[in-house]
Amino acid sequence: MIDLKTRIVDVPDFPKPGIVFKDITPLLADARAFADLIERMAEPFRNAGVQVVAGIESRGFLFAPALALKLNAGVVPIRKKGKLPRAVKSASYALEYGTDTLEAHADAFARGAKVLLVDDVLATGGTAEAAFTLIESVGGVAVGAAFLIELGFLNGRRKLPGRRVESLIAY
Repeated sequence: MIDLKTRIVDVPDFPKPGIVFKDITPLLADARAFADLIERMAEPFRNAGVQVVAGIESRGFLFAPALALKLNAGVVPIRKKGKLPRAVKSASYALEYGTDTLEAHADAFARGAKVLLVDDVLATGGTAEAAFTLIESVGGVAVGAAFLIELGFLNGRRKLPGRRVESLIAY
């Protein structure tokens, strides 16, 4: 098993002072490490009957197709507001400095489809909470969420009570 954490670079004061950005690009560039992380993200959900993997814009898009292939599932993008061309459903969430909105096509999932949510980082939980709301408003059944990184000190899980949440790396 590859130590994924050693392939993540801390970038201090990005995107603003006081923030330590976790740069995952070296991890993604390492073919063996990337394959290992996809295998490990998929493993907890192998028997969950996942039919669709929903990737949150933008870094969730990096993992969703590979996870979908491992789980024999389709892929649906969850986008930021105004990026999808057809009828959408929306879910808004609070940010430290305002609000943001996620969207999915109104027909993104067959009614009752089992959906795995995926993103790179679970931080405060607001984005994942909105994405779960969106998945369910479009007709999907959320079976859980897979994250590469969890920033435990931000307590993001508290916004996801009763949800199955799996993360590979904890800070």
